[in-house]
This record gives sequence, structure tokens and C-alpha cells, in this order.
Amino acid sequence: MGFFKRLKNGLGKTRDNMVRGLDNVFHGTNEIDDEFYEEIEEVLIMGDVGVQATSRIMDRLREQVKEQKIRIAADCRALLVENIREQMTLAEDAYDFEEHHTVIFVIGVNGVGKTTSVGKLAALYKNAGKKVLVAAADTYRAAATEQLTEWTNRAGVQIITGHEGADPASVIYDAVGAATARGADILIVDTAGRLHNKKNLMEELRKMNRILDERLPDWRRENLIVLDGTTGQNALSQAKEFGEVTDLTGIVLTKLDGTARGGIAIAIVSELNVPVKYIGVGESLEDLERFNPDDYVNALFETHEPSGDGAADALAREDEPASDGQQT
Repeated sequence: MGFFKRLKNGLGKTRDNMVRGLDNVFHGTNEIDDEFYEEIEEVLIMGDVGVQATSRIMDRLREQVKEQKIRIAADCRALLVENIREQMTLAEDAYDFEEHHTVIFVIGVNGVGKTTSVGKLAALYKNAGKKVLVAAADTYRAAATEQLTEWTNRAGVQIITGHEGADPASVIYDAVGAATARGADILIVDTAGRLHNKKNLMEELRKMNRILDERLPDWRRENLIVLDGTTGQNALSQAKEFGEVTDLTGIVLTKLDGTARGGIAIAIVSELNVPVKYIGVGESLEDLERFNPDDYVNALFETHEPSGDGAADALAREDEPASDGQQT
């Protein structure tokens, strides 16, 4: 099964919850009046699209209906779908970092699939021909390093670890040396999943960044927050909190399979102005891909299946695969 079909299947509950509700509104009346708009707005908000995103979508819909002199409610569906698509648009340079030496900080609270996402990202880049190194800088959770080591073994990439309770900056220091010596293209850092003490988290990030600035001054930096799609508005709250202590450049949205809250992707992008860059729709190593707004909207509204193999094609493939790394 291709990734688009897995995404479509994964968004099934969101379709049943939100899209079916919208279709009931479109086909339940022919009149376009205040009640019609209110019903659409209610369905979107109940689908975790969020108040801010919903307001933008509805304002634009009202404008278009007036400009195009639309009289039949069912004719608004295509406009609504396109307005939602516009909310999800990615910048053209969103993935430029993949073609440069880059350090990727992966942050998020425990339980959202952060460590798993690090392993899946490592596999994604490795399969694209990149030489990947992972730094296990979550030294506080007892099973974190063990879990991450298992994922990196499955992905076939190298990992740098430290002992439990060690200063995360010491792991970064060792990882930077290894990345330089081994000619890595991408260094992925798994950070501690704690947010209850923002002062400590901020200090840890400062220390890590200081080492990276000094020893890898020409490398690009990505701060990706992992959010659990099943938690709805809680995911949005987590992103806002982490955004207070670091500059977020992208979102990894996990567990979209089997949730009725897939609309949260729209809310996150609209309210935080931070793009979703990767999405996960399963437990296997290949169930994380680049986020493609068109694929997401097409899968959600069952419009049409895109040609080709989906968003993964956008990540350039090298002629020769990278050699398997050995665990350190």
C-alpha cells in the first residue's frame, strides 16, 4: 500500500467525523444564509480545525460566494476544500535543509512518538542517500537511549550515546566530533521530553546551540516539534509552550492513523504559522513521510489520488545507497 493510501485510510475517522458533517450541511439545504455558514463553522471547530483557522476559512468563503454570486449551497464545497488547502501551503524552500549539512533538533513531550520519529526520520534520510548520525541527548529517561538504539539499528544509521543522567551537552559535543570525522550529512538530536521546567530546558538548548555554533558554524539548523495528532487542541498547546523556549521551524505530526482529530493539522499551521513538515500514519519504519498539503487535503476529502508515488518522491534519491553505519 502506497503512502497516500495509508494516509487516506488513516484519515478515515476524521472524514467520518468532519467531512461527512460538512457534506450533510452542503446537501441538507439549497440556501446560503447565516444558518448555513454557522453550521459549517460548527463542524470545522468540532473537527479540531481551530477557531482562528475556521474564521479565516469562513471569511474567505463568504467573500468568494459574494464575488462569484453563488446561490446553491452544494457549489460551496469545492471552494471550502480549496480554502483549507490554502491554509496548509508550504514555502518553496521548506525542505532545502535536506540538501545541506543540517542539525535537526527533535523536541516534544514524552509519549508523542518523539524517539520513534527520530528513528523514522533517520531512515527517511538514509534511504534518500544521506549519511545520518543520531545523538541520543535524552539522557533523563531510562529507556530513551535503549529505545533509540533499537530504532537506529533498524534504520541502519550510527548513534552517539551517553550514560543515563549525563549532561545532554556532552552527548552533543561527542556527536559533533563524530559527525565531522565520519562525514555525516545530517545530525539528528533526540532531546529530553520534559517541559515542566522551562528554565532547565532553555539552558540545555543554549548549551547545545553554543557547541553547535562553535564547532559546526556552517551547518543549518532545524527545530522540529513532534505532536500527537490524537490529542487535538492539546497538541496545539504543547507547540505554543515549546515555541516560547525555542524557534520552531517545523512540525512532525504523528498518529494520524485512526484519529478523528486530523483537522488539528490545519489549526496548528494557521495559529502558529509553523509548517507541518512530516506526518506519521503507522508504526512501521516507512510510515513517516514529508508532508504534502495536496495529498493531505485530497486524502481527507477523497477528491483524487495524485499521480506518482506521493510526497516521498520530492526527496531526491542518490544513485548509490549510503553504507550501513555501525553502532558506537
